This record gives sequence, C-alpha cells and structure tokens, in this order.
Amino acid sequence: MTTSMDDLPRQVALANRVLANEGVLDAFGHVSARDPANPDRFFLSRSLAPELVTPEDVLAFDLEAQPLSPTGAALYSERVIHAAIYRARRDVNAICHHHAPALLPFCLGDLRLRVVTQLGAVIGPQVPLWDQRTEFGATNHLVQTAAEATSLARCLGQASLVLMKRHGATVVGRDIRELAFRAIYSCRDADIQLRALAHGAIDVFTDEEIALAAKFPEASLARAWALWCGRLVPGQPA
Repeated sequence: MTTSMDDLPRQVALANRVLANEGVLDAFGHVSARDPANPDRFFLSRSLAPELVTPEDVLAFDLEAQPLSPTGAALYSERVIHAAIYRARRDVNAICHHHAPALLPFCLGDLRLRVVTQLGAVIGPQVPLWDQRTEFGATNHLVQTAAEATSLARCLGQASLVLMKRHGATVVGRDIRELAFRAIYSCRDADIQLRALAHGAIDVFTDEEIALAAKFPEASLARAWALWCGRLVPGQPA
C-alpha cells in the first residue's frame, strides 16, 4: 500500500474508525502513521475518541512527540509511545495502542498468547510482555514519559505486538492496512484461544507454521480493508 503525504490524515482517521468499529478501540486508544515523505515525523489525531476522528483532527508530530505546528488542542498523553517506536524501528510505518478486551486476559497472568488460527499468524512466534512496574515502580499505568516509552519500544524489539502488563497492547505494521489486519486478527485469535481453553488443552501453530501462514499477500490485506471500510459507510472508498 502506497499512501501519499496528502492522503495520510484521511487514512489515519479511517483507521481509527475502522478499528473502533471492529471492536479493537473504544473511547480510548489511538492510531498513527509515519510520514512517507519524512520518516522523522508522524501523524496522530488530537485527543479524541477514535470513532470520532476526522482528517481535520490529525496533526503532525516529530519523533520527540511534539506537534510540528502550534496547537491549542488537547493531545494524547501516550503519544510518546508512537514517537519511541518510530525512533527505534525504521521498518514500522503505522502503530496502534489499544485495550481490547480479547487481549487483556493475556496481560494479567501467566496465560501466553499463542497463534491458533491461520489469520492469527499476524501475531508472530513470540509476543513480549512489558511490565512498567519493573523499571518504574508504582505508576498510574499510562505511558507518559520518554523513558517509559523507550522502555516499551525496547521490549517490543523486532516483534509485531507487545503486551503491556495490566494495561493493553501496542501493535505495529509496515503500513496502515497491515496494522489494521494485525490489530483485528490478533484480537480475534486471542478470543478463539480463550474460548478453546475453556474446554481443555489446546493445539497451537509451530514457529515454522507461523512463518508460512503469515505471508499475507497485498490482495488479502486490500480485501479485508475494503470490507472494514465498507462497514463504516456502504461504498466508502478505502
């Protein structure tokens, strides 16, 4: 997927609404995308419920999470998450932070998030778990400082998804479509895993099978993206 700089605010707004409509985001959480013309800046909405984000709400930020133009708008306090990951991972061009109920059980105990479906291969073979308490002691469990965000990015490493103890998850992608695909199908895979565990031991994909299953062509990403956009408004262009 190739997105022009002029189209990026629309795509960020659309991704926010898609992920809200598909149950990944609610009143909280956020989506960003790196500027293809300038990798040292990214686009993120002002502080707003994702389902309400429009292109006019999307602002440009530098990699210190500072807005590039003066604004009186309220900003997400956790925008530092996006800045830190973009600094650490040049291959990442889109990020979502969320608190989807399907993933939260895996943030609370010893339950390990595994791949149990072919589409769930978007999760990857290993899912790191970041515990803010380990480095920072008692906090309000928001990621609001550069040090906290850098620690989270370090824990993410080269993975596609990092779970956050007692908090939620942060997901990355090469572009907005891949990000949406990963955010949605990781939640669905987690939900299926929880349902299956209620009936006993489960079988999971091997690392080799995950590598083979995760080779999703652009056509698959485009097909899913078109469906999710169409659910917002019939005939909505993707």
